[in-house]
Amino acid sequence: MNHRYDFLFLFDAQDANPNGDPDAGNLPRIDVESGQGLVTDVCLKRKIRNFVAMTGGGRDGKRIYFTEGAVHNLQHKEAYEAIGETPAKTVKPEIKDKATAWMCENYYDIRTFGAVMSTEVNCGQVRGPVQISFARSIDPIVSSEHAITRTSVTNEKDIEKERTMGRKFTIPYGLYKAQGFVNPFLAKQTGFSDDDLELLFQSLENAFQFDQSAARPAGSMNPRALIIFKHDSALGSAPSHKLFDAVKVTKKDDVEVPRSFSDYTVEIDRSAIPDGVEIIERI
Repeated sequence: MNHRYDFLFLFDAQDANPNGDPDAGNLPRIDVESGQGLVTDVCLKRKIRNFVAMTGGGRDGKRIYFTEGAVHNLQHKEAYEAIGETPAKTVKPEIKDKATAWMCENYYDIRTFGAVMSTEVNCGQVRGPVQISFARSIDPIVSSEHAITRTSVTNEKDIEKERTMGRKFTIPYGLYKAQGFVNPFLAKQTGFSDDDLELLFQSLENAFQFDQSAARPAGSMNPRALIIFKHDSALGSAPSHKLFDAVKVTKKDDVEVPRSFSDYTVEIDRSAIPDGVEIIERI
């Protein structure tokens, strides 16, 4: 990979909980000062990991390091066995580097996002070429609380109860914006390729297609825009913030309370984009 990339990702949520906060009773995450909704970078990376795991089928090069129930030391031992070395926490740098390279080659999320693998079985540390910001809603959001009932019970001692009560949280609507960056210098170190980049963008385009749940039912969350800035060199032709500032997402004048993507306009000030930067709109 010889090009630097910046990208901007817009997605929305309607009658859904885009990213619950476990420290706040699973309420949708929010900036308490501005009222804007938040979705963490970890949440967005999980969507990407899930898509790669689903489409890659666990093949070498498409394996996922951070999966539910994974035991990392066992994964590290596999790397040492693959390079014909004995697993250990303290090893010669050249052996550790071989183990790190094997992990990057086989695990998509390591060569994409990086990982700290300096555990009891030391596979080193990897700084990933792809970084994604928190997503922040364009306008403040409102969290709605819904009482729900269940006609069954969990324990025999509760069998006399006719129903049990619970709570469910959603937002009526929110349009979120996240920003990303691809570092070609780190990509060369981890082996992140153009094919990996294409898979990354495909993952964002399909981030919510196979992620439906009771908190995010079908059609409640949708990608709305993926705007990619491709530089003609590894160093790039403009700072990231200048490119992101050229994209204006505004609520239409006649809309007081937005409830759909059509209530917004998305405009790119192409006059602010310098030579050497190509704009690619994927959605």
